[in-house]
Amino acid sequence: MVRHFGVFQFKPEITPEQIEHCFAELCGMVGKIPGLLDIEHGPYQSEEGLNEDFTHGFIMTFDSLKSRDAYLPHPIHEAVKDVVVPCLERVVVFDFEVADK
Repeated sequence: MVRHFGVFQFKPEITPEQIEHCFAELCGMVGKIPGLLDIEHGPYQSEEGLNEDFTHGFIMTFDSLKSRDAYLPHPIHEAVKDVVVPCLERVVVFDFEVADK
């Protein structure tokens, strides 16, 4: 399995409704892009304060590196990026393969 996770800092003018729409678009990819098994997301919720102005995070689970690689240029992903990216001030994305236990 592969985890594809990221954090978003939305532009100041982006409303909670727009943020909700962005995540609805992301979640809508599950079942449409082969190998994308799940998406989890939510706002930052810690007193630790190490979020560096990032307000929301997500974790996607793919069944393999091959599926993750096919997702990146997938037309559905590109269409979702057209909705989400204009709302963002900053984004960080990080992927790793889950080690067998």
